[in-house]
Amino acid sequence: MIDASARTLRVLSLPHPLAATEDPLEHLAGDATLTWARHGNGLLGFGEIARSSATGPERFVLLSAWRSELFAGAELHDGVGTPGSGPVAFGSFAFSKTSSQVSTLIVPEIVLGFRDGTAWITWMTRDPQAELTLDGALVRLEALREEAHESHGARVTAVDDGGVSVEAYRAAVAAGVERIRGGEVEKIVLSRDAVLSLDAPVPVADTLRELSVRYVDCWTYGVDGLLGATPEMLIQVMNGTARARVLAGTLDRRAGLEAGDAAATAELAADPKQRQEHQYAIDSLTAALGPLVTGLEAPSEPFVLQLPNVWHLASDVRAKLAPTADGATPGILELLPVVHPTAAVCGTPRERAGEIIRELEGVDRGLYAGPVGWVDGAGNGEFGIALRGGIVEPSGTAVRLWAGCGIVADSEPEAELAETFAKMRPMFQALGAPLPAVH
Repeated sequence: MIDASARTLRVLSLPHPLAATEDPLEHLAGDATLTWARHGNGLLGFGEIARSSATGPERFVLLSAWRSELFAGAELHDGVGTPGSGPVAFGSFAFSKTSSQVSTLIVPEIVLGFRDGTAWITWMTRDPQAELTLDGALVRLEALREEAHESHGARVTAVDDGGVSVEAYRAAVAAGVERIRGGEVEKIVLSRDAVLSLDAPVPVADTLRELSVRYVDCWTYGVDGLLGATPEMLIQVMNGTARARVLAGTLDRRAGLEAGDAAATAELAADPKQRQEHQYAIDSLTAALGPLVTGLEAPSEPFVLQLPNVWHLASDVRAKLAPTADGATPGILELLPVVHPTAAVCGTPRERAGEIIRELEGVDRGLYAGPVGWVDGAGNGEFGIALRGGIVEPSGTAVRLWAGCGIVADSEPEAELAETFAKMRPMFQALGAPLPAVH
């Protein structure tokens, strides 16, 4: 339940006099800034006025109820009227229902929003005496920016195996292939972690800026120490329309150095193993969404998404959300437990795949491969899958990276291990660390 003080949430959203061509991440200030940005669109959050956490199978339901109650009691003045204006919360959710990692929604004090060449500012406060004006919001933003601590110039001093070592990962892949060939599952996604130690606090804001420049087609995210640039949109909801970008099937771009880009991408698009892995991911998403939508559009053929580190087979899915019995359409937080986890990060069938993942990895993934993004008061929002990133360790001077690969019957441990190195490459680059050799 929400305490009495939270019911006095007051919200003002107004157009902001920012240049239409400005990059949202130019406005980052402080390593705790909440971030969601791509192609000049996105949201930045500053400060914090409320948060709630949950664990276990009911984490989505509990946090959705908390957000609904908090935002429903708000005094709202929205002069923008677009998805992402009005009250907003940023969130990150644990991958597994069995995880001890808390899932969290955070309501910032100030939000800067950018979409299609326009910008706005939202001020959220529980102070009944605050005079909600544009000038007041701008003054409060600058105060929060001045208070923020931002790290610069930290160097990576060591790279170590995490809970799943290189040797353990090879063994897990081999064991996974045997389980698949034995008929237990069709596909499982196995991951490993590595820890980068730095000589100073992790420069979160600088890392996000670097990721956004290098990986412009990805969604750059930062929520409470979780940061990265994901190429995969788990689910987006905008005014009753749901969209997703599904990725499965990967080829390291270094393959193009020998064969040439055109030949390498053609090989990826025609590879039966890669296409099978991709189809599992498409099927799992469309099956999950099917009862909740009308007019679902899923392409018959994937396209090749070109990123600086890898190529992916990709498909964009779109559907209109169907009204429920009360005439409303489900919001994004109601959809998350329906679509997560997809076959792209778990496997097929997902319940059994999840059990095998926990057995073979033997560690808690925490927030890796869980949903990360934002939700507004109307249930609009965007949640990607927390990939190509890391989690700042409690010390503040280390970051834990994760990467995983889809395993099917003909997967080879050495090839899958090499793929994990390719998928960790964005964070190594953003932190200025030398790229590790595959070993």
